[in-house]
Amino acid sequence: MKESILHYIWQNKLFTAHNLCTTDGESVEIIDVGKYNTDAGPDFFNAKIKIADTIWAGNVEIHTCSTDWIKHNHHSDKAYDSVILHVVQQIDGDVFRMDGDKIPQLKLVYPKEIETNYEQLISDKKWIPCADKINLVPHIFIQNWKNALLTERLEAKTHAIELLLAENNQHWEEAFYITLARNFGFGTNSQVFESLAKSLPISVLGKHKDNLFQLEALLFGTAGLLAEEDTDEYALKLKQEYNFLRSKFALNPIAGSQWKLLRLRPDNFPHIRIAQFAALIHSSSKLFSKIVENPDVDFIRTLFLCEPSAYWKTHFLFATESTTKTKKLGQSSVNGILINTVIPFLFYYASQKRSDELKDLAIQMLEKVPAERNSIISAWQTIGIKSESAYDSQALLQLKKQYCDEKKCLRCRIGHKVLTLKLTN
Repeated sequence: MKESILHYIWQNKLFTAHNLCTTDGESVEIIDVGKYNTDAGPDFFNAKIKIADTIWAGNVEIHTCSTDWIKHNHHSDKAYDSVILHVVQQIDGDVFRMDGDKIPQLKLVYPKEIETNYEQLISDKKWIPCADKINLVPHIFIQNWKNALLTERLEAKTHAIELLLAENNQHWEEAFYITLARNFGFGTNSQVFESLAKSLPISVLGKHKDNLFQLEALLFGTAGLLAEEDTDEYALKLKQEYNFLRSKFALNPIAGSQWKLLRLRPDNFPHIRIAQFAALIHSSSKLFSKIVENPDVDFIRTLFLCEPSAYWKTHFLFATESTTKTKKLGQSSVNGILINTVIPFLFYYASQKRSDELKDLAIQMLEKVPAERNSIISAWQTIGIKSESAYDSQALLQLKKQYCDEKKCLRCRIGHKVLTLKLTN
């Protein structure tokens, strides 16, 4: 049995707690199991244990066998002299501190259903380990776990924002601009879109925000997409304008070869996304400040209802005409921007400004955005876990990627419920 399940049983007090005795026959009462330690040193800190008539305060170490104490060299490590109780699954010897003092030992006794359920969970090759038992967990319990998972996911997303702010001298608009640009890559071109934004400061774009043509020249030129072989008149004009602006602002374009078009629908071609991004810069000023001032989903949607220049009505690429089509951002694209950029940024901003009200508003915004449509959310639905909004789908994505895929059932609240169920088959 892995020590991790023994840690789990001890931490959650799932062991048999009555008539406990040490291997020397002294009575044991567990007053406080202590705080689980994920770093080096004893497994649980600051435990409180009554042994015979004495209450001890100190640390607890847990092993599968008593002899693991010596195998792990704890007998020669001062860090383990503070251990007041050695808890094991199998007693196969005595253990001692460095000074030769004998450490009391307790055999951990617990319901075998926990062990059996755990072995089933980690050995099963289902889509998620508890797929056949999750229906036994009350819906209200799952919803409460979703609440914690959503906050956890938002906090994970804000780590990248924190780094960007540090790189940009705490300039919120610049960091938001770079994050937004990454989102415009919609997965396939996210990294290169971020590189484009980092190579083209928002301050430069701001000087030309009233001229959409110049914004396109700056963006397409810095993106490395105005190649010499382009014979299209519009592209040539953009190139000419970019060469002037490049010299003026000492810009360095990125390699155009980084952009990916393979297996993308034309609406997702980087040329269209860059044109849409230029239109957004053209139609907005201090975008993040506007969002902070009015954190309303419907209002924020209007900020993204911008249309690229007329050229892009008949083009998906330079020098290649197509049927006329308006290339505004679709609702699903705007939803993606809300979920992956606007709301995480607003959540982190609220955290930094210590505004619980704004933080709650950011979370509530997810309830007004439709759930994502992808294979993971569809699979959850097939086992009875539905997503009514992005609030649910974001929580379920966190659950699947950070717990189920990693088989971290011992850290999952649903896993905890399943592990403590009696076997039904």
